[in-house]
Amino acid sequence: MKTYSAKPLEVERKWHLIDAEGQHLGRVATVVANLLRGKHKPQYTPNVDTGDFVIVINADKIKVTGLKETDKMYYHHTGYPGGLRKASYKELVEKNAALPLEKAVKGMLPHNTLGAKQFTKLKIYSGDKHEHEAQKPVKYEFKGENK
Repeated sequence: MKTYSAKPLEVERKWHLIDAEGQHLGRVATVVANLLRGKHKPQYTPNVDTGDFVIVINADKIKVTGLKETDKMYYHHTGYPGGLRKASYKELVEKNAALPLEKAVKGMLPHNTLGAKQFTKLKIYSGDKHEHEAQKPVKYEFKGENK
């Protein structure tokens, strides 16, 4: 029996709507990353973009546990000498509420052109409004105790 390998033209993409209100950052990020990669589908192939589109609403109401709000730091370097910049989770949320979730999901995707292509299918909104009603997204229900 031959192993099935998905072809890019035969992949059917769906739209998923995730309400992040009251959910933990890491839990939402892992669900989103798996949907973007297509790991929930039986025809998942690691080197082909088999994932779906994901819309996340209420990104400003995501929870973090413990002291992460003040102690968790995000770093980036400008490329110049002495150009290391850092910001706490709280500062990042004040700047843009979607940034912590974007960074968490991006870190869970492959670090190559395939991951960059998969990341473009993620749409994050701070409020409960989004502009993708025409795509008829299906609401994603979280499993487990964190509802």
